[in-house]
Amino acid sequence: MVKEGGGEEAILPLLETKEARFRGVYKVFASTVFVGICLIWVYRLTHIPSAGQHGRWAWIGMFMAELWFGLYWIITQSTRFSVIYNYPFKERLSYRYQDKLPGVDIFVCTADPKMEPPTMVINTILSVMSYNYPPEKLSVYLSDDGGSELTFYALLEASSFSRHWIPFCKKFNVKPMSPSAYFAQQIDLQDITYAQEWLAIKKLYKEMENRIDKIVEMGKIPKEQMDQHKGFLEWNYKVTKQDHQPIVQVIFLFSTKIHPFTKWFYLLPFLFKIMIDGRDENEVDICGGQLPTLVYVAREKRPQWPHNFKAGAMNALIRVSSEISNAPFILNLDCDMYANDVDTIQEALCFFMDKKRGHDISFVQFPQNYDNITKNDIYACTLTVINNVELAGLDGYDHATAYCGSACFHRRESLCGKVYSKDYRGEWNIKTKKNTYKTVNELEEASKILASCSYEKDTQWGEQMGLIYGYSSEDIVTGLAIQCRGWKSFYYNPNRKAFLGVAPITLDGVLVQQNRWAEGMFQIFFSKYCPFIYGHRKIKFGAQMGYCIYLLWAPISLPILYYVIVPALCLLDDISLFPQVKSLWFLPFAYVFVARNACSIVEALSCGDTLKAWWNWQRMWVFRRTTASFFGFIDTVVRQLGLSKTTFVLTAKVVTEDASKRYEQEIMEFGSSTIMFTVLATLAMLNLFSFIGGIKKIVLELEFKALDQLILQVILNLLLFLINIPVYQALFIRSDKGRIPFSVLFKSIVLASLACLMPIY
Repeated sequence: MVKEGGGEEAILPLLETKEARFRGVYKVFASTVFVGICLIWVYRLTHIPSAGQHGRWAWIGMFMAELWFGLYWIITQSTRFSVIYNYPFKERLSYRYQDKLPGVDIFVCTADPKMEPPTMVINTILSVMSYNYPPEKLSVYLSDDGGSELTFYALLEASSFSRHWIPFCKKFNVKPMSPSAYFAQQIDLQDITYAQEWLAIKKLYKEMENRIDKIVEMGKIPKEQMDQHKGFLEWNYKVTKQDHQPIVQVIFLFSTKIHPFTKWFYLLPFLFKIMIDGRDENEVDICGGQLPTLVYVAREKRPQWPHNFKAGAMNALIRVSSEISNAPFILNLDCDMYANDVDTIQEALCFFMDKKRGHDISFVQFPQNYDNITKNDIYACTLTVINNVELAGLDGYDHATAYCGSACFHRRESLCGKVYSKDYRGEWNIKTKKNTYKTVNELEEASKILASCSYEKDTQWGEQMGLIYGYSSEDIVTGLAIQCRGWKSFYYNPNRKAFLGVAPITLDGVLVQQNRWAEGMFQIFFSKYCPFIYGHRKIKFGAQMGYCIYLLWAPISLPILYYVIVPALCLLDDISLFPQVKSLWFLPFAYVFVARNACSIVEALSCGDTLKAWWNWQRMWVFRRTTASFFGFIDTVVRQLGLSKTTFVLTAKVVTEDASKRYEQEIMEFGSSTIMFTVLATLAMLNLFSFIGGIKKIVLELEFKALDQLILQVILNLLLFLINIPVYQALFIRSDKGRIPFSVLFKSIVLASLACLMPIY
């Protein structure tokens, strides 16, 4: 397995781990903030208004909110105290193992061709097929949970185009490997040969893209095209998104020996059940290079059987792939997250195949990055601090980073429920385990049984094996369960982003996604998988706290809502909730506010954000917590009471052209009358009324004594006013389709006015 005569090179580690700089300095700084927080708690407890005094209960509520804020801040510090970074050595891996690398299965999941366009899906497929990795050891599986003939047709087209795209990528070291992303770049075409081939391959891609888009627009496959491909016989039965038989097909390609860029013959593949069979040495691209195996899977769905959303799809892929390729390592990706670096597989394998540390590694999580983020990240989707600090901090607790659902490499054994033991030594069959003794038809028929609804009945699938069922955040709970079985997980954030996806470009899309996350993670906190219970003595206490940063997104909405609403109402009623400027008690409030925000700015800038991007993050933090997280909290409580069941809402990847233009101009997109927008507008109007009322009292009535009493409330109100500027613009100024509808404006004014009339106790 190891290259002979390698000397020192043969025993050098394949990865190293380094602690982040200035960890000690940060701990000292955090301790001063903690002292300030404790002083704030002391102030609240020692200055509670006496019984019957106006504002007593508002004061007690402020204490409860600040107590919760302080405790949550302590939880967030757990990851910042332990930040580490991992560095693999892919050159050592290549030198040591050369052509003896293990097989890798790649899972790509899609669920709805309307919300996740087939052209986007096949760009992800084509990108992972183009990895700089031995193609005979690479198998790509597309899970189509919508069972759509449109997606299947697009995959057929992509399988033909891959015969041209893969050799083009390898010849010119193409990055990124997604055709759509690659052709969207500014390319230097001064080299004549490269220019000719670039234009030819782009022409082929655009022709394929147009054919797919035309079919998708029609909504069905023309009969003459269905008749050309045997695979479409599966859709002769009654097939719907929620009711269809298992479909497993591996695509074959005809081999055509022609020069790649002189005369182009674009042949649609003849479907012989398997799309590309990597076992067949005749399955080659136009340059004679072998192709990866490509498999289409639509697991069986029946109304009377629970399908368990993405977790069920992933588990079906694990079983089907074990029958066809059974690679020891698995990469799973969302359908919108394409490969951006040709050597990512080698970098990931450095973790698993390291002699000293690799045997106990279950998964390696890469950050989820996006290629459609605006300069100042208007919706704060990049999560740069989470990617660069918090996940790396979880890794610092004996390597317990979270599984985030995509851009993750897994060890198949650990994903299938194996419990780690100290005498375990990772085994990967150097010769890829492909079923060479079975025909394609036999493989497909066997795989259909594994993808059937009834296969999991009375088994451990969804409990001890595969991804865990019953949670919309199946990734987080599965990763935690794997770690509690004794495995470790590493986090790796390479200099060149390994994967790039598509972030939501409307506010509604962002909030729907955040609502799903907040609800799913709070559901875990209330379950037997609560890290403080399930992880007790299995993972370190700091890692348990680190998980709870995300599991408590939903309940943190309550103190935030209180801070947004109650101080504004008290300002209108001249009720002071903070110490006077001349009081020494003013200092801890001022210090915690300034220090915490200064630290936040430094974190953001050091992670590559702009100052405006940091401000957008503060705005979206308030928007998310007061709407999406709050409704996630309510939904979780309702579910715990048994009044509803777990659901999974897809984030739409398709928007109008006008909405795209506004996104590029960094103009927030509203445009609908959802309940979340009604809440946002109502809170914005309440703070507008409070701001106007406070200014009126201080300026027009010359109550400068009130300024000394209410200065912190005025500052808080001003900050919320600034945060809500995009809401005010959408309510009163804008006239485009992305503005807030008049019905929402009317409701928000009525609700905010009623709130202002509420008595404060």
